[in-house]
Amino acid sequence: MALSWLIIAGLGLVVLEGSGRTEPTPASHGDRRALPAPSRGGPALADVLATRRSQRVFASRELSDAELGQLLWAAQGVIDGHRTAPSAGALYPLAVRVVDARGVWRYLPADHALVRESAGDRRGRIVSASHGQDAVRSAPAVLVISAELAITAKKYGARAERFATLEAGHAAQNVLLEATALGLAAVPIGAFDDDALRRALDLSAAETPLYVIPIGSPTSEARPEPR
Repeated sequence: MALSWLIIAGLGLVVLEGSGRTEPTPASHGDRRALPAPSRGGPALADVLATRRSQRVFASRELSDAELGQLLWAAQGVIDGHRTAPSAGALYPLAVRVVDARGVWRYLPADHALVRESAGDRRGRIVSASHGQDAVRSAPAVLVISAELAITAKKYGARAERFATLEAGHAAQNVLLEATALGLAAVPIGAFDDDALRRALDLSAAETPLYVIPIGSPTSEARPEPR
């Protein structure tokens, strides 16, 4: 029985009620990429859960905009004014970026589009910030999830960091499950230098990087990890 990713989000992650967050207006110099509409079909959730494994070796093929759009929608797509991942108070402090050979792109959930924040390949800098991990080095695309803790702190005070970290975990799991459903390889990485990653992506001090997820096509050399 096929399940849509809308149903997957509803089964695995319950969206909290509250007022939504308005997306920032992208910089006027940024290049925009409209992404194809996400598919609501796919394999059964149980099959995806059973086959998801971390993989650190990737083919060199670039991901298509359709694949990227599906992954980003899984992470932070808009459904009836809310997101595919739950957020404490529906405050949505997360930002998701794609880093590839063409630059650093921020996902705009309300528009289902990407806006380029900087040109040029920053993946080498992410490798350095991630202590030289080969998975980051070989991936054609790297997703970076960050959070503005001040957004959540306005309502939840000292618990903001906990709630934002939990939210990043929800979004990351959605990405990993979607990658599996698409036949892609991915691995979640939390070992990195926060300040070095901020500098690599020109993030402001207000943003806290929480997750790095290299993604690409699997290769015959890949050995899925038992986790």
